[in-house]
Amino acid sequence: MLFSQLLIPTLKETPSEAEVISHQLLLRAGFIRKLSSGIYSYLPLGLATIRKVERIVREEMNRAGAQELLLPMVQPADLWKESGRWEKYGPELLRFTDRHARASCLGPTHEEVITDLIRLNVHSYRELPLNLYQIQTKFRDEIRPRFGLMRGREFIMKDGYSFDATEDGADATYRKMHEAYHRIFSRCGLAFRAVEADTGTIGGSFSHEFMVLADTGEDTIVICKECEYAANMEKARCQTPPSPAAPPLLAIEKVETPGKKKVAAVTEFLGIAPKELVKTLVYMAEDKPVAVLLRGDHEVQTVKLANALGVHTDNLRLAEDKDIFDATATPSGYLGPIGLTIPVLADSELTRMHNFVIGAGEKNFHLLNANLNRDFTPQTITDLRQITSEDRCPTCGGSLELTRGIEVGHIFKLGTKYSEALKATFLDHQGTEQPFIMGCYGIGVSRTVAAAIEQNHDKDGMIFPLPIAPFQVILLNLSPKDEAITAAADELYDHLGKAGIEVLLDDRDERPGSKFKDADLLGIPYRVMVGKSFSEKGLVEIRDRSTGSTLSLPLADAGSKIVALVRNQ
Repeated sequence: MLFSQLLIPTLKETPSEAEVISHQLLLRAGFIRKLSSGIYSYLPLGLATIRKVERIVREEMNRAGAQELLLPMVQPADLWKESGRWEKYGPELLRFTDRHARASCLGPTHEEVITDLIRLNVHSYRELPLNLYQIQTKFRDEIRPRFGLMRGREFIMKDGYSFDATEDGADATYRKMHEAYHRIFSRCGLAFRAVEADTGTIGGSFSHEFMVLADTGEDTIVICKECEYAANMEKARCQTPPSPAAPPLLAIEKVETPGKKKVAAVTEFLGIAPKELVKTLVYMAEDKPVAVLLRGDHEVQTVKLANALGVHTDNLRLAEDKDIFDATATPSGYLGPIGLTIPVLADSELTRMHNFVIGAGEKNFHLLNANLNRDFTPQTITDLRQITSEDRCPTCGGSLELTRGIEVGHIFKLGTKYSEALKATFLDHQGTEQPFIMGCYGIGVSRTVAAAIEQNHDKDGMIFPLPIAPFQVILLNLSPKDEAITAAADELYDHLGKAGIEVLLDDRDERPGSKFKDADLLGIPYRVMVGKSFSEKGLVEIRDRSTGSTLSLPLADAGSKIVALVRNQ
């Protein structure tokens, strides 16, 4: 392909709207252009990269035994009402009515549609297992679309769904998808980890996120340095080691703490460490108050709390001062668990604490030497806190590292959530109706491209891994008006094309410096230069974009060397 014939509207300046590096570089390199908030057009190079990711996804999904289909993007409201998600999904679901006043939505995901398809067409265990997938444009009406392809409203996604007759079969399918995802992201040339994750609005019993490791990632993930354990912050389990031998339990004592509300102020006033205090927080769960007990130096993990309460995170918020006083008759800052009439949940860490400080339930007072079960008993004790790097691995007890990642894939074991709701059943080998056991498997295709850039770039531009680069080689004719140089560049271009190498020939009448800058910006893995060195010495220069290493070869040898570099990487 000739550069002069391609639509590549590169920009010298970074657009002010672009916050993250992938958004900046995709705009500057002419891969995408914004149509409206969170909605982008894919230009030729952007689409070429998208197609590379899609091809890898298709090959590995097919290899794992999945079948590709294509489902409608417009989905009837009736299906979503059957599953119970029409109202629960939230404002991200773009709802509308057609000319006949029939309610529908633009699909953000396709659990309902695929379940409906299967319940109408599959009736026997003999037809199972089934694993189906599609690659399609999705729409989620994000309240604050940002970061370009990282969090847009319209995006390209691979979503897959499996149907099994037994739990063992569903587990086997899940493992196949887990392995397929490892192959997909490995083939894309990305550094990534599969981490335990919360199932969120999709539902199901357990799930894994596939996270591309990048310092600019939105999500914090927890990785064990000594075993394979990894989880996102929402799911990371806080280990509660066996309690040390309990010291003598001291008599509870009321002390005055005038004006001391915050943990730091109270502990400084009393001369204790924050870990010797238990704070009492109040949350509103579906507008009903609940108290949460937590060690003074720990923070609540809201997803864990929401799961413990059985509510959606959208219906959970930290109570305001008025809410607290209305529910407890105590001003914020002095609340404690003793005498509370609202539900009380305690973090598991409290089981290891003795003789700690709590609020007295009275303005300007706290209590010393409080103890769990002697002085108060929560209704629920469970893991409610945010994990820290000081915690130990819940699997092997090893040390943990907190790092950043970008979610590009998510797999779920759904169980029978959707099949039961939509009455999707099959006849087992005994002729008994059973609900399908389902799995769900998503990959953000366009998001994977953005994540690859977040992980692979420098000050000059993108550095695409070879498998997903729009072209494998960019060939620079550095003097188009020189007949010898142009003939050499054309000869090399023809040689590489016949060898099956994807080459972009920069044939523009531009200064070499401009061509170098554009080549670095585009991030194509190999840059081949035919210019002054060829005129003077008969040499062609080959530069590796990722390492910056350069080698010079005679024209006769350059073609075979480039082919070898591309094929052997």
